[in-house]
Amino acid sequence: MVPVKSFMVPTEKFVKVDRDTTVRRAAEMMRECGIGSVFVTTGEEIIGILTDTDLVRRVVAAGANPENTAIEKVMSAPILTIDGEKTLLDANDLMAREHVRHLGVTRGGKLVGMISVRDLVVFLTNLPRK
Repeated sequence: MVPVKSFMVPTEKFVKVDRDTTVRRAAEMMRECGIGSVFVTTGEEIIGILTDTDLVRRVVAAGANPENTAIEKVMSAPILTIDGEKTLLDANDLMAREHVRHLGVTRGGKLVGMISVRDLVVFLTNLPRK
């Protein structure tokens, strides 16, 4: 089976935003970049992830004001991770078990990338059909 590291998005390609960024600005960035999540930072350290699901559940459904709510208040943290040597099936199982759509990918305990449900779908779509 294919290792997670083969399909991950490397950290160099992450869209990162400071924890004090407003929910509105983060949502605008997600729209502009055509992505479903941004990584939340303090300085150079990644401290969480803000996903489209977080926006719906913790902002819209909760009635929070996106103009003055910092993403740190509604982000998911800590980021659930999987070792890059694990298989895509392992990632799928972990996502299903934990009810998440994004996993940080680690090497030697260090965050080196991210894999999403979308990445798994792309992989499965490209498998040869019998």
